[in-house]
Amino acid sequence: MSDRKLVVAYLGPPTSYTHQAALKTFDHQTHSFQPQVSIQALLSIDVFEAVQSSTATHGIVPFENSSNGSVIYTLDLFADRQHLFPSITVTDEAYLDIHHYLLGHTAPSSSAPPPTSLRPSETPAPDPTTTIADNASATPGPLSSSPSTTAQPRAAPLTRLTHITHLYSHPQAFGQCDLFLRTYLPHATRQEVSSTSAAATLVAQDETGCSAAISSLVAAGELGLGVLGKGIEDREDNCTRFFVLRRRDGGGSHASVNDSDDTIDHARNGEGQGQGTNGSHDENDGSDYGYKTLVSFTITHLLPGALADALMVFKTHGLNLTSINSRPSRVRPWHYIFFVEFEGRVGGGGAAVGGRKGKRTDVDTALDELQGTVEACRWLGSWRDRSGMGKGGKGRGS
Repeated sequence: MSDRKLVVAYLGPPTSYTHQAALKTFDHQTHSFQPQVSIQALLSIDVFEAVQSSTATHGIVPFENSSNGSVIYTLDLFADRQHLFPSITVTDEAYLDIHHYLLGHTAPSSSAPPPTSLRPSETPAPDPTTTIADNASATPGPLSSSPSTTAQPRAAPLTRLTHITHLYSHPQAFGQCDLFLRTYLPHATRQEVSSTSAAATLVAQDETGCSAAISSLVAAGELGLGVLGKGIEDREDNCTRFFVLRRRDGGGSHASVNDSDDTIDHARNGEGQGQGTNGSHDENDGSDYGYKTLVSFTITHLLPGALADALMVFKTHGLNLTSINSRPSRVRPWHYIFFVEFEGRVGGGGAAVGGRKGKRTDVDTALDELQGTVEACRWLGSWRDRSGMGKGGKGRGS
């Protein structure tokens, strides 16, 4: 038996949340971990390229956050508008609870005052466990619990932040810490970078001491940065879902925006099925319950109800939708690629989602019907549902 380890490509540098998810997901004794990063880049393209070229056997990329939504850069890579990644499939998912820290250097001429005096305006910091009255005449949004309250940050800084002029992080981290940033760092210029660990690296290299990063406690220890704030995310149950990627074997290419081929048939033959968190679970255990599938498709946009017709296929076959996203196709203006994730898997070989026995599942039948209602359809993978493994992983349903 070969002692050569399987290679996992992840969005780096080391200590990124994607790195932490990879370490949690894969067996360290059988896998090695390879960071893929360009500090100023915002895409996970290097991870996709490593898997497509077989430089890495697996890849892991962030897909969505429980409080800030989908990672659009990852969606754009799944859209594959240039047909660069025809063999990429999702084979597993991982959940990681995310707690953000503000990292940097304390102001040299001051010691840390009590947290209640740390607002930039020098007024007392808000109590993170309460809300305060805002504009009594404000109109509440559809999810508002009250028209007269406004959310406050959960945490206060551990030191003064008036010396911080530049703030680095991933776009998702900025969104997840919006309340803290608007309250305590409205004066800081934000710079988006490829990952939270890349942000921490830039701050560690900044000799002025006037920059800070939203990153992890692991990064602080690795780079010798001070902690200026902890638990600065808006929600305590903040969680990110990551997708595990593998290259689909067997030749052929997936259907893309303008293409149509036997992609779904490749999936039915068992290619690209999930490997489990440590590459160990049995994908042929006879059950299609507890699985999810991701497909992308385009529609004409010229016929009223075209999208509704496509989505009705899933309802007709009893397939519960867990996520819907869209991105511009760039084929023509106002034309979109839709991404639909739903419960069930292709070619499961056991009890189908709808309860029918046999190798052909309701997912297979639904995808056949879907191809007849859309312009093009691409199967992007089927994998075991692991949404119970993170605090923010629940909350499903169509």
